[in-house]
Amino acid sequence: MGSSERPKKKVQLWKKATVHFLLCFILGFFTGFSPTNKSSFPPNDNVIASKDSQEISPPPKVIPNEISKQENGNFDRSMMDESLSMKVQERPNLGPIEEEGKNAILTQEKGETETLTPRRLVIIVTPTSDKDELRGVLLRKMANTLALVPPPLLWVVVESQSESDEVSDILRKTNVMYRHLVFKENFTDVEVEMDHQRNVALKHIEYHRLSGIVHFASLYNVYDLSFFEEIRAIEVFGTWPMAFLSTNRQRVRIEGPVCDSSEVIGWHLKSLNNSADDVTRPPVHISTVGFNSSILWDPERWGRLLSAQQTSQNSIKFVKEEVLEEETKLKGVPQDGCSKVMLWNLHIPKRN
Repeated sequence: MGSSERPKKKVQLWKKATVHFLLCFILGFFTGFSPTNKSSFPPNDNVIASKDSQEISPPPKVIPNEISKQENGNFDRSMMDESLSMKVQERPNLGPIEEEGKNAILTQEKGETETLTPRRLVIIVTPTSDKDELRGVLLRKMANTLALVPPPLLWVVVESQSESDEVSDILRKTNVMYRHLVFKENFTDVEVEMDHQRNVALKHIEYHRLSGIVHFASLYNVYDLSFFEEIRAIEVFGTWPMAFLSTNRQRVRIEGPVCDSSEVIGWHLKSLNNSADDVTRPPVHISTVGFNSSILWDPERWGRLLSAQQTSQNSIKFVKEEVLEEETKLKGVPQDGCSKVMLWNLHIPKRN
């Protein structure tokens, strides 16, 4: 009996061990699938991801601008500072440094405002003649000069009607805004024809109400570029001296105003003789005066009373008369004294 009970006890021990092992295994197996709320790593908000884990690293924490300025001393001040004008508004009690900075900002803003002021239009009227052998060359010379003038500028070129396309071809190849006017009348007197061409241009300006400063430019004129900026300041009428040069004469003749600052007190006259030519023609050269084009379409303001029966020369005649009569509205150019010559007229003798 004793020998048979021992194998039974060993079998029961193995059964108990097997059952115990299976229970532990099952318990551990299911325990592995159960969720847990605790991390095996200690909490740390400032974890820096390694280079190998950039794709799964959490996004960087957004730090307010003001906090980053206080915590980091090595920052770019060009990115930190607001505009000086904003700081001046936030701090009413300004010290000498802040006050100086505010004045600098105001000066800069004032300068920017002045640069944004639009320039006044300059209207250059140029009569031409097909009898002039140098017309093509002189037109190109004038076009190259006007192309250097800051806009806005309008070049009004007038010629008699002809079959030649020389003037049109030259104007199309320039970089200047232009208007090409043509007339049909025939003239034997060159001066009368030039006045008629100027009057054609004035009628065009009046009809289209072109607002700007009108200057009558001969093809033989040579300019200092500062001249065009000076005449933009003309309010009503302006005048300036012009030097006449001749290739076969070793002398220079000056025509135009004599000024005290911008006030016209006299004239450089071509001749002092009381001849009939001096009485009928004004002593002022047409290229030495400029005017505001608004006088052409405001007759009540300027007292311009014209009838329909009057000749086509009245517009240019009115301008010449107004220049001599309206001395109080006539200002010298440049305004600080009209002794500076910015315009020359070159006389080229014709070939025999």
